[in-house]
Amino acid sequence: MPDHSDNNLRLLALDVGAESGRAILGAFNGHSLQLEEVHRFSNGPVRVNGHFYTDILSIWEQIQIGVRKGYAASRSHLNGMGVDTWGVDYALLDRNDQLLGNPYHYRDHRTNGIEDQLHSVVSQEQVYFQTGNQFMPFNTLYQLYAMRQQEPQLLDLASSLLMLPDLLHYWLSGVKTSEFCVATTTQCFDQKNNQWAEGLLDKLRIPISIFQEISLPGTVLGNIHPWILPSASQHCIPVILPASHDTGSAVVAVPAENKDFLYVSSGTWSLVGTELDEPVITLKSMQKNLTNEGNPSSRTRFLKIVPGMWLLQQCKQAWNDAGRNYNYDQLTGMASDVKECGPIIDISSPEFFDPGGMPARIQAFCHRSGQPVPQTDGEIARCILESLAYLYRSLLEDFQDVLGKKLEIIHIIGGGSRNFLLNQIAANVTKQTVVAGPVEATAAGNVLVQAMGLGELSSIDDIRAVVRRSFDPKAFTPVFSEAWEEGYQRYRIIVRNNPIQ
Repeated sequence: MPDHSDNNLRLLALDVGAESGRAILGAFNGHSLQLEEVHRFSNGPVRVNGHFYTDILSIWEQIQIGVRKGYAASRSHLNGMGVDTWGVDYALLDRNDQLLGNPYHYRDHRTNGIEDQLHSVVSQEQVYFQTGNQFMPFNTLYQLYAMRQQEPQLLDLASSLLMLPDLLHYWLSGVKTSEFCVATTTQCFDQKNNQWAEGLLDKLRIPISIFQEISLPGTVLGNIHPWILPSASQHCIPVILPASHDTGSAVVAVPAENKDFLYVSSGTWSLVGTELDEPVITLKSMQKNLTNEGNPSSRTRFLKIVPGMWLLQQCKQAWNDAGRNYNYDQLTGMASDVKECGPIIDISSPEFFDPGGMPARIQAFCHRSGQPVPQTDGEIARCILESLAYLYRSLLEDFQDVLGKKLEIIHIIGGGSRNFLLNQIAANVTKQTVVAGPVEATAAGNVLVQAMGLGELSSIDDIRAVVRRSFDPKAFTPVFSEAWEEGYQRYRIIVRNNPIQ
């Protein structure tokens, strides 16, 4: 629990993830950070008439509850707050700043096939060499182009586009802006010229006028609306931009001591990459579909976005629906009892993207690829974890190839870092030391970037020194075995031969 002595800076991280949201109060004394969760809520897409939407008004209600609880937990001494969410999704506002419908969720199917349509107008090379972003059908650019084709009246009526954290910051403070880190996830941002990609957007008939001015992480937007927190009306509580893409906040809190590391921000998605001084936008990086996203202190997150704990989350849901109510620790324990180097799946295959029926789909993949079919829940969980570790090694090799250097250590951060079995398997498969933690990397990064905005810290390097002093990451040493090497070669064959790409 945070120390509430008067010399602490108290900052609230409002962290909205794909599965849940939290309000986490941070207490920073200038040397170390303590975190306290004061509110948690469930989150997920809502399906209506065949479409998936983000329940943004429910999220907004929970944000307000989190603010009130955070203020109470701070003993009425809150120095700032900031929001992070997932990237790519957005809301449109009309000229009266009212929502133009419910924001779509990235899992909605309206972008199916839209990539080919867009690239008949603008080539992949033209898009990549401006934006430096990985090609994914749910990127903001593809979502907007799908809207231009299917619901053009919404784009024509729109006065403003706000990414989800930008929308929540606007509702908190009354200031409309686009935070730099989340803007760079959209595939609408020109990374070479550090501005919205006006020429690209114009060719696709997406109005540049709806995009907001870019603001850097650490910017103090203004004070929270008094009506949100009437009990604090006598206090001015600033709204401060963190790295408002949740991965941006998480990577800020990687406890690295040098630059040659691979990170895995492990949650519903695994965001795997390294940190650079500037974007890498080359033919080779495009061929490997690697992405460039911005971070504080003018750093670049050079990464690839792949499915993470999504498959295990979906299996857990299916098993819970069948009356087998496991928690994640139980699933890890069950997987630990299963023989290693078993059947493997292509985690990134599109057949695993949609929710529902995940255990059966995993079994069908194994059958189709001529492998033993996992039968028990523990065997299915083990299959997921080993396949994830093989995917991490494949990505490690891709980054080392593109950058022409060795990445010496792997940092796994976020909720997935609690999975000791995955951490050890990843160390074994990659033959690298894995350092796991902090679990609450996103909240820590969010809070400490706010502190940087208030002048308490100067850089990401300062932030990482605080993280190392404040948390206790656990190291996993690789255990060498020919079986893991044979398993990885088998994984490469299975992925190469997967007919669903």
